[in-house]
Amino acid sequence: MGYILVVDDDPSVRTFTARALKIDGHTVDEADDGDVALETIVENEGAYDLIVSDIRMPAMDGIEMAKNAAKDFPALKILLMTGYAEQRERAEDLEKIIIDVVPKPFSLSHIREAVSNALAA
Repeated sequence: MGYILVVDDDPSVRTFTARALKIDGHTVDEADDGDVALETIVENEGAYDLIVSDIRMPAMDGIEMAKNAAKDFPALKILLMTGYAEQRERAEDLEKIIIDVVPKPFSLSHIREAVSNALAA
């Protein structure tokens, strides 16, 4: 099982995602914005097996967080999520940093499968 950080400014999405991953036996930390996530990643010395992050957040978006995290921890696996098509397009040039972009809304089985695939990548 993996050690995962779930990042989303929407508490209901963050909680839903974290619970889904805990059901699968993962250890899950949560952050409510990209800047908080980046601090958490640094504090934990990049020890996460996977970061699952929304793209669009108020203080620091998921793309900026991913770029900053990858500078210090290039082996870190990152899976982004978004409900906005233009945000998904922004993430296309990050193929060396992120594993995939999961469209929102997603089902419980979809996010669990996406995380399983990301961890196996």
